[in-house]
Amino acid sequence: MKLHELAGRAGSRKVRKRIGRGIGSGKGKTGGRGGKGQTARSGVRIKGFEGGQMPLHRRLPKRGFSNVKFAIKLNEVNLGRVQQAIDVGKLDTAGKIDADAMVKAGILRRAKDGVRLLGSGELKAKIAISVYGASKSAVAAVEKAGGTVEILAPKREASEQAA
Repeated sequence: MKLHELAGRAGSRKVRKRIGRGIGSGKGKTGGRGGKGQTARSGVRIKGFEGGQMPLHRRLPKRGFSNVKFAIKLNEVNLGRVQQAIDVGKLDTAGKIDADAMVKAGILRRAKDGVRLLGSGELKAKIAISVYGASKSAVAAVEKAGGTVEILAPKREASEQAA
């Protein structure tokens, strides 16, 4: 294969249609916009308009809600990422590892409302970690390595867990 034999895949390069360049071009005069009126102009806002009738999106009832006000924004961190920081020497295994320690180590950019520990990756070091939440596999992996996990999230009541 030579450099001059290279070509893009079929259909990957499309020649732009030049509109409004005379009747002979096939896209002259109105430039593909049809006749006169609102849709021939720029800045058209007609998408949900139904000729004065109440639009469908306003006839239908509102459903659901957005929990933005009370939602907790958590950083997700995998065990493999924590082990990587320990191997490089950015995390100290002697002290308690929390969100601030992870930010200083460069694992997180910023501590949001807390950290959720996930079980992907392998943990070899014995660590004491304090996080907002942790998956069952992450807790099992930390305890298997001889460490402890402190969960800062408030305990759920029995009625919440059943639902």
